[in-house]
Parts: sequence; structure tokens; C-alpha cells
Amino acid sequence: MASKILAVDTATENCSVALKVGNDIIARCEMAPREHTTKILPMVDSVLAEAGLKLNQLDALAFGRGPGSFTGVRIGIGIAQGLAFGADLPMVGVSTLAAMAEQAHRKQQATHVLSTIDARMNEIYAGGYVRLENSDWETVVEEAVLPPEMFKPELTKGEWFVAGTGWQAYPDLQGQLHLSVSDSGVLYPESQDMLILAHHAFARGEAVDAEHASPVYLRDTVAWKKLPGRE
Repeated sequence: MASKILAVDTATENCSVALKVGNDIIARCEMAPREHTTKILPMVDSVLAEAGLKLNQLDALAFGRGPGSFTGVRIGIGIAQGLAFGADLPMVGVSTLAAMAEQAHRKQQATHVLSTIDARMNEIYAGGYVRLENSDWETVVEEAVLPPEMFKPELTKGEWFVAGTGWQAYPDLQGQLHLSVSDSGVLYPESQDMLILAHHAFARGEAVDAEHASPVYLRDTVAWKKLPGRE
């Protein structure tokens, strides 16, 4: 029987929640750069009500683990942990960059995707992904934060798609790839695309107790270590 997993994400300007019930996905998504804290819980209530489920009837709670906005990632994991603690649910972290690759597949049937997010301060978050036959994704360019001019992954020729805000913020990025690439039309991660990644991770036994769930900032590990309870 398919696992019932709720996904929430506030790691970027986009705010989203999604739940898969059978073959149907119930999703809420809204651009709300400064309203994540007020938008996300009503979205959770809305998708659960539509599904006719209570939080404690689910198998796990997935969250956008980053990279992304430091504040956005913190809000997302904090809310997700609160929900998971209250319902005694395990948690699964999902890469925002990989989620955009899955969204590119949903929209364009892309199987080779380079995802970037504008990290500000003249840097980008970047990663590369290839879709596997089982619908999971293999990371072929390790996720990193770096100046855009340093992003020159060695990739095999093929039909590559680009996703994320980094390509718009730094238009010269595509030219330095020495590849023929297509624009997927994807700018921000969405929770509905995290569901399939979360299901694979859950099936592999990668879910953790809520107190052990952790974000991925790439840049800001020092700031995260300064948070209460972290060393």
C-alpha cells in the first residue's frame, strides 16, 4: 500500500503543501515571500480536510530541507517538526534542487536537469540530476553554493533542461556550460514534486524522528550551529 506522506515547503519565495491520496495529489501553492508563517498551516488544514484525513493517519511528513532562504528553511523545518511531534510522525527531508528537477519532468518530461537557486551575495545554489527508471533521481552534480562563474560541471552531451531562479539572475550561466540546454519553465520548488522523492526516501528507510530532522543550508552551516540546541 502506498505511503501517505504530507509535504511542506517554505525554502524559497514559494509556499506550498501537498498530499498524495491514492493516485490523486492534493496541493496548495502560493507565492508569499513574507507570509510563510501565516499561510502554511491553513494550507495543511485545507489539504487534510479535502483528503478526509487527520495528521496522525499519515505515515510521514516531508519537508523542503533546502538549500534556499535561511529564514525560509528555518520556518519550514520548524513548522514541520511541530506537526510531526504532535502527530508522532517520522520526517523526510527533500532537496529543493532535486524537487525542481522532478517538476521539470512533470512539466517537460525532462530526465536530465540542472537546478540553480539565486543565493544572493553573487552566489548560486546548484546541483545536477538524472532521472532513473524507477522515477527516483540520481545526483550527478553534487549540490553546492558557489559564484556563478565557477559553475562549470563536466556533463555528457544530451538533452539537458535548466530549472530555478539562478539562470534568470545570471544570464551568462547557460553560455558557460558548453551544452545545448532547454528552459524547463520551472522557477521555484513545489511540495507536490517533493512527494515522489519523499516516497523513495521513505521506502529506503531514510525517515528520521522529528528531533533529528535537519536542514541543508550549504552556505550557512555556521549560523545553523549557533541556533539553540545545535553544536
